[in-house]
Amino acid sequence: MKLLNLLRRKARASYKELADLINSTESEVQEKIAAWEKDRTILGYHAVTNPEIIGDTSVSAFIEVRLTPERGGGFDRMAMRIARFDQVVSCYLASGGYDLMVVVEGPDLREVARFVSEKLSSLDGVISTATHFRLKTYKENGFLFESEPKTDRLAVSP
Repeated sequence: MKLLNLLRRKARASYKELADLINSTESEVQEKIAAWEKDRTILGYHAVTNPEIIGDTSVSAFIEVRLTPERGGGFDRMAMRIARFDQVVSCYLASGGYDLMVVVEGPDLREVARFVSEKLSSLDGVISTATHFRLKTYKENGFLFESEPKTDRLAVSP
């Protein structure tokens, strides 16, 4: 598990670097990673990018979805159906006042709204949706987007 946790934070580290960090050999690390990729423990790798810096103007929304559970299947079939839409980035079963939390991305607000009204809300079994648009990201996948503000002022104490 130590290796897997390292990969979650340092996926670009070399086999040698990872092996050194967990007191293992490069070949053992390489074999373990290959096995995890084969058995789908590791599903993929991605870079966390700062949209402000790269000029990404796409829109992200967090959509609360209430569903009618299916007999014998609960929410799984509907969740997988929703997760297969190209616009859906993530889909989670959640506790609380709704059943699914769906993260959607689109080129603009109009496209996200169109997806919600024409595709998501119109599915049989969807009772209601509530859409929340991402305004700013402070932290994603463990990475802070802004450093602490620097100040030249001395701390004031009573």
